[in-house]
Amino acid sequence: MLRLDPDSSEPPFAQLRQQILDQVSAGELAPGDRLPTVRRLAGDLGLAPNTVARAYRELEADGVLEGRGRVGTFVRATVTAGRAAPAAASARAAAERYAELSRSLGLDPAAALALVRDALRA
Repeated sequence: MLRLDPDSSEPPFAQLRQQILDQVSAGELAPGDRLPTVRRLAGDLGLAPNTVARAYRELEADGVLEGRGRVGTFVRATVTAGRAAPAAASARAAAERYAELSRSLGLDPAAALALVRDALRA
């Protein structure tokens, strides 16, 4: 079940994207499983359809989901060469959030990378 935290600093599309990634990684969503339509999921969660569509598009770009036009959106059966596996896609999303936060805090890239290296060593 997908749930959004209205008090989270993460935007709704990012929360939705992460939850789907987590469910795929945990095997709760298996290859070939069909996801709800954009309109249905948006209605269930009280979101704008574009919010759900963005999460689906990003997961398609990461190779986690596959849109099949009017047939629906499905968990990808296999990971296409050059596409990220669910764990890598999840790490990429976290890295993108960190990069955004680092920029908003005024950190230069070298300082931000040094912090990541320190955290990985810990």
